[in-house]
Amino acid sequence: MLHLTSLSAMRIFESAARLGSFRAAAEELNLSPSAISHAISKLERDLGTALFERNTRNVTLTLAGQTLLNHASNAFEELRRGVEMISSNKTHLLRVHCAPSYAAKVLSPRLPAFLKENPEVEVRVASSTTYARFTDGLFDVDIIYGEPQNREDLIVIPLSEEIVSPLCSPEMASSLRSIRDIFRFPLIRSDLKRIQWIDWFEANNLGSPPVPTMSFDRSFMALDAAANGLGIALESNVLARPDLDSGRLVPAFVGACRDNRYIGHYLAYPKTGSQRRLAKVFAEWLAR
Repeated sequence: MLHLTSLSAMRIFESAARLGSFRAAAEELNLSPSAISHAISKLERDLGTALFERNTRNVTLTLAGQTLLNHASNAFEELRRGVEMISSNKTHLLRVHCAPSYAAKVLSPRLPAFLKENPEVEVRVASSTTYARFTDGLFDVDIIYGEPQNREDLIVIPLSEEIVSPLCSPEMASSLRSIRDIFRFPLIRSDLKRIQWIDWFEANNLGSPPVPTMSFDRSFMALDAAANGLGIALESNVLARPDLDSGRLVPAFVGACRDNRYIGHYLAYPKTGSQRRLAKVFAEWLAR
């Protein structure tokens, strides 16, 4: 059945279905309305089912038409992405995979400066907690939380040292007189953090920490909860920088506690990647 259906016919169907009008599809595709109507009628005959319900004023999708539109839209989007991936004029396209909280709190605020310095570069960012698989060609750079494994074929650059300390709203901080006051306030846990409350309590000889009142699987959500006065978050000064600079968050205990320091994030890119030169420029800029 599929070989009877041409790509041009599917393109005409997708346009008409998306716009809800044969005339609008004709304008979008620079065809006549009659050409659109004939193409869709032929497609319906080939498929053996009606795709549109027609009346004198407009057209609406049948159930079969809606099902086909869902698949056609996804297929054309995948085709567009594939063409862009192999297009020879995308020599200045940098595809970045990034840990979600770093993307939201560090990369996004800083990207305008990089693009200003490198106006010929286009940057695309995707985020997840998984590592990028460079073998599939989807990404040129990965910003990772935690040191990457299987790094033999990678250039790996440690990013800045991070200080992990209790952070809270200014209003909450005004009620904290000593380090032991932390027992009187709700604690916020970041589930995926390598440094947890038990580590901080141990470093400050405070015994076992209370059970956190709430927990989040993303640091940026824990930071937002703390800024909204929901408790004290144990978080990185690098991720919290926008909130610290704006005054939404402040250190809970300035100079009164031992904080943890570590390299939390790393940048990696393939030694033999097609965009390794551009990746190197980006890495050097980010590590400043």
